[in-house]
Amino acid sequence: MTPTEGYLIALGVVLAYAIAVIALYRRHWIGPDRTVSFFGPALMIKTKRGLGWLDRIGRFRRAWSVLGDLGLILAGVAMAVIVGLLALDAIVALSIPASAAPQASEALGIPGINPIIPLGYGIVALVIGVVLHELMHGVIARSQKIGVKSVGVLWFVIPVGAFVEQDDVQMQAAHRRPRGRVAAAGILANFGLAVVFLLLLSLVVSTSVVPNADGVGVAYVVPGFPAANASLAAGDIITDLNGTATPTWLDLVDAINQTTANQTVALAFYSESSGTTVTHTVTLAPLSSYTHLSSDKDKAFLGVAATFLTPVQLRGAFVNPFASSNGPLVGAIDWLVLPLAGLQPLQGSTVSFFHIVGPLSGLGTSGFWVLANLLFWLSWMNLLLGMSNALPLVPLDGGLLFRDFAASVAHRLRRSWDEAKLDRFSGRAVAVSSVAVIFLLVWQFIAPHL
Repeated sequence: MTPTEGYLIALGVVLAYAIAVIALYRRHWIGPDRTVSFFGPALMIKTKRGLGWLDRIGRFRRAWSVLGDLGLILAGVAMAVIVGLLALDAIVALSIPASAAPQASEALGIPGINPIIPLGYGIVALVIGVVLHELMHGVIARSQKIGVKSVGVLWFVIPVGAFVEQDDVQMQAAHRRPRGRVAAAGILANFGLAVVFLLLLSLVVSTSVVPNADGVGVAYVVPGFPAANASLAAGDIITDLNGTATPTWLDLVDAINQTTANQTVALAFYSESSGTTVTHTVTLAPLSSYTHLSSDKDKAFLGVAATFLTPVQLRGAFVNPFASSNGPLVGAIDWLVLPLAGLQPLQGSTVSFFHIVGPLSGLGTSGFWVLANLLFWLSWMNLLLGMSNALPLVPLDGGLLFRDFAASVAHRLRRSWDEAKLDRFSGRAVAVSSVAVIFLLVWQFIAPHL
């Protein structure tokens, strides 16, 4: 099936869904007072079943209040971080050429639309993240004596999540701190899930994944050049060039820089096809034969493209990114950008860098990496959901939190203001923050074209 055929099928399915929804609406089977109602383009399928379960879980009021306070702290930190990152992106966008500008689809964290989020793994992770996000809202709402009118499923062609319908009157009447605990509950749930799935991924990879060699992973071999002539292929690992070990890409670059064009050297690499480390004698080509620049005629060229991380570094990023040899911050960034670097989901020749051991080897290579990739995306998507919902933008959780935060600050600075004035001020404050966030989001897409 071609991509065009896939898009046409998807469009046909969405049109059929729209026609069915319109027909049901005209028959009054869908509406605000019905079991099924609208939530934007999606449908809310509501039920009161499960409300008793929320009451039973939420009766541990003290414990949930402590967790709610933790959620408020995490949400505040996340809000500051995500706004800071958006401001930094806005500055960086001024120096990005138009050809390198991000696409509009990259602004949406929707699987299949955002090019870096795979459809299958992304949908599973998104549904699980949204469902548990909403359930946490419901549990903490009941622990704070705020009513929940219904729970249910969000449906847009397929189930895309869940919702907890809180009692808006009781929510608005509640004191700011209990209300804030409820608003921050979903963010807390997503961050907690991100940590849990990251720990599971670490456990799975640390006990099962072994790199085939310590060297530079080959992502691509340029046809007709020395590496290809030496039978090097994507999935192999270069371990030594001209007597110099190459545990990192910089080591390989340094080793090549110590040579000259047309020099004959020994190239050692782990061959995935033979399952052993082999050594070939190769004559390095002039770099100018690839770049067509006369200034490169004396520089040596091997003819390979390496992965963003070596196999050893990639395994380390899965097991414990904060233990990176480049420092915890760089390690965390490496983990976050794995999808951008084409290293998540791990598939194709990239999985050839490793062999699987231990009990999970019984899943087979394909089965194991489906599990590992799923755990990664469950963690990554929950982190994305938590950070996104912390934005001070209505109608996100962060919007409600920022509004109450603005009212709280104003109350301390303007003690003569009554609740009506505080409400007007906080409403204006969150409106300004919402406009600012939208501007920062849009700016990174238009600035490179200015």
